[in-house]
Amino acid sequence: MQIPAGMTLLGVAVMVSALAVVYSRHESRKLFVELQALQEERDEMNVDWGRLQLEQSTWTTHGRVADTARERLDMVVPETAKIRILRY
Repeated sequence: MQIPAGMTLLGVAVMVSALAVVYSRHESRKLFVELQALQEERDEMNVDWGRLQLEQSTWTTHGRVADTARERLDMVVPETAKIRILRY
């Protein structure tokens, strides 16, 4: 008994289709894992960004800047008698 050519062609088409489905699912899972890793990295970066913003706001407070100016640059507030106001 001989198998008709159309049946053979359909069998090959079914096998190719099945392999395409398997490949597609594999790629989909691989991309999903990559997406999850990237989202986790994004979340960690957002946490770091928040910490950096908090640190920056701490370093730029008026009191911190004034203390640093006094300690590192030996700056002092001038005496009232030495302050001159210029008017045009």
